[in-house]
Amino acid sequence: MDVKNVVSGGLHPSPSQENEVRSHFTDREKEKWKIQYEPFSRKLLLLFPQNFLIFQLLFCVIVPVSSQSWDGVVVTQADYQALQALKHDLVDPKGFLRSWNDSGYGACSGGWEGIKCAQGQVIVIQLPWRGLGGRITEKIRQFQALRKLSLHDNVIGGSIPISLGFLPNLRGVQLFNNRLSGSIPSSLGLCPLLQTIDFGNNSLSGEIPSTIVNSTRLFRLNLSHNQLSGQIPVSITQSSSLMFLALQNNNLSGQIPDSWGNDGKNVSQLQSLALDHNSFSGGIPSSFGRLSLLQEISLSHNQLSGVLFQDIGNLSSLRTIDFSYNFINGSLPGSLSDLQKLLFLDLSNNGLVGGIPATIGGISSLKELELSYNNLSGEIPSSLGDLPNLDSFNVSFNNLSGPVPIKLTQRFNSSAFAGNLELCGYSPTTPCPVSPSSEVPPPPKKRARKLGIKDIIIIAAGILLIILVITCCILLCCLIRKRKMVKEAKKGQAAGAAAAAKGEKGTPAGEVEASGETGGKLVHFDGPMVFSADDLLCATAEIMGKSTYGTVYKATMEDGIQVAVKRLREKITKGQREFETEVNALGKIRHPNLLSLRAYYLGPKGEKLLVFDYMPKGNLATYLHARAPETPVGWSNRMKIAKGMARGLIYLHDNVNIIHGNLTSSNVLLDEHTNAKIADFGLSRLMLSTTNSSVIATAGALGYRAPELVKLKKATTKTDVYSLGVIMLELLTGKSPGEAMNGVDLPQWVASIVKEEWTNEVFDLELMRDASVIGDELLNTLKLALHCVDPSPSARPEASQIMQQLEEIRPETATTSSGDDAGAVPSPSD
Repeated sequence: MDVKNVVSGGLHPSPSQENEVRSHFTDREKEKWKIQYEPFSRKLLLLFPQNFLIFQLLFCVIVPVSSQSWDGVVVTQADYQALQALKHDLVDPKGFLRSWNDSGYGACSGGWEGIKCAQGQVIVIQLPWRGLGGRITEKIRQFQALRKLSLHDNVIGGSIPISLGFLPNLRGVQLFNNRLSGSIPSSLGLCPLLQTIDFGNNSLSGEIPSTIVNSTRLFRLNLSHNQLSGQIPVSITQSSSLMFLALQNNNLSGQIPDSWGNDGKNVSQLQSLALDHNSFSGGIPSSFGRLSLLQEISLSHNQLSGVLFQDIGNLSSLRTIDFSYNFINGSLPGSLSDLQKLLFLDLSNNGLVGGIPATIGGISSLKELELSYNNLSGEIPSSLGDLPNLDSFNVSFNNLSGPVPIKLTQRFNSSAFAGNLELCGYSPTTPCPVSPSSEVPPPPKKRARKLGIKDIIIIAAGILLIILVITCCILLCCLIRKRKMVKEAKKGQAAGAAAAAKGEKGTPAGEVEASGETGGKLVHFDGPMVFSADDLLCATAEIMGKSTYGTVYKATMEDGIQVAVKRLREKITKGQREFETEVNALGKIRHPNLLSLRAYYLGPKGEKLLVFDYMPKGNLATYLHARAPETPVGWSNRMKIAKGMARGLIYLHDNVNIIHGNLTSSNVLLDEHTNAKIADFGLSRLMLSTTNSSVIATAGALGYRAPELVKLKKATTKTDVYSLGVIMLELLTGKSPGEAMNGVDLPQWVASIVKEEWTNEVFDLELMRDASVIGDELLNTLKLALHCVDPSPSARPEASQIMQQLEEIRPETATTSSGDDAGAVPSPSD
């Protein structure tokens, strides 16, 4: 029977027809009708008593139509409209929301992507890693039963809807890793059941609303990596429910409120507190000592001053303390020994004075101790050498004195102790003086027993046996290695044959593509390192530097592999298709004096990571200008670096037709053998044109920009040669081009000194010690460098001519190189 015909035809249904109509509706729908419409039906009965059954059936049909009902699953009309509005305002390039059909079918039965319902109302919207753009509609307030909103790791922009605060059942809102802007709505304080707020890694600005912690159930608040300003609201410090608070990498300023912890009624539940990379000033709040459950605290990279709070020993649950890069002074408190769960302690780059407490040696759990770049004095306690789990230790550049404990010298290299002028015993060049009183008188000489023929035979046989064992081991290793190489070669040939038999095109040689659980794309180039996207994203990262192109990190993976990762700024790179074309070309470039690109990663929300070899000696600028006084850089090393740069530049100009455009001593890296490797070449091809203009301007500020770039704004081979000439002057003088000498740049200063015939005043004093031997080499190299920085581009030599003259100044019989790239591509000068 057609229910609609019965109603529209004005017929009086029989009792059997009435039962059939009612069977179409669930008991819950009938009860809903009874509550909402029975009073109205009584009024109809008074007006139309003879047709009451018709009106009753009419409402039984109309009520479900006002919602969306299929197979006994109902979504309210308000939620259906809100879902349509949400879909309309979001941009869905990958088509994940195709299942959100216009009829509403399946919205609450699992048919709609990312939607969960209860009793016909939407309670969960969960769509992370979908590449969604657009904005979040203000009509989200219609989801009155919504408990969880999870749209993290997309590219959603716009502002956070104010109407989120009018959702009475909201428990969690996770919008991190998007492109949201504007301020944080204070209306969120109206959500009484809110437990988690995560807006990290967006572009939010303005102040943090004090009402954001109104919910007594809020335990996680992450607002990190935004552009928030102002101070921390006192209400946040007095929350009795917060367990995790992350406000790092913002523009927050002022003093940190001194009102943390127990407010007299409730004990603070705070376990993790991250306030680093802001602009906080003033002292460290003493009320931190009341955070008895705190496990991690990071205040690094701020402008904090004063002393460490004395109650720090009360925080017995602490595992991580990072107060580095501040202006903290005073001495280290002996209460530190009470922190028996402490794993990481970083107080580097501050103004701490006094001695290192020997009681720190009693924290057996300690894995990392960073105290470098302070004003600590006295001896290093021998107890530190007994720490069983210590695997990272640095006290460099302090005022420490005396001998370094032997156990520490056996576990850590000399860089951990450099910059302490009165410290001794940590390297062969820093022996400790032996006092006369401590000298032990030599033992009485014993008369040597004359060796007999039998003794000589036994000794000779032992030596022959040792030589035989060593020879066997070497042969065995060679055999194993040879078999492994043959096996791999056969495996590669078999794979190639199989691909050819199937007619597959395959990926380029040495290139592997992989996708991690995160949904990103990782592309490997040839090289010794193998890792997955998840390995890369879960690696421990340490910032090494920032530039116009992006930020460089030292990444250490779980298996110990160390790589350098450059995260490119998303808004300055080309589109994905152009980017991949250019980066695949750069990944194939191999030369002993160029830094190899090993892989790149494209994240699901647009992030771009470039993975390079990690260079243990850092860059040339640090090697020349930030070294310890007792670490000289000889002329042979400086000349080797100059030749390496020239070889790398020749290959770029002549073999792969690339103009570097940003050659500085910071972009020249050094491997473990001090071989120069030019970095950042070809990056301009990955960037928008406006970005490259900014890079040229930055080079000018540093003193490496050729004068014609002011007008032309376009790099050439001759502008690269100019930059190379400036670096050669940097090697000769020991001076940084960024330091203005009497108001002029480095090339002008050198030219003026030479013109006045005070040429010897130009060279680094370290080089003048051997001037009698290398004097001619210094003068000829200086002449060549000045030729490179000639104001007229046409007067400058080509890179190949520079290499030829350097070889004439200091000939070499062979070029030394190392690493897996050595010999892979012959040097143009060979």
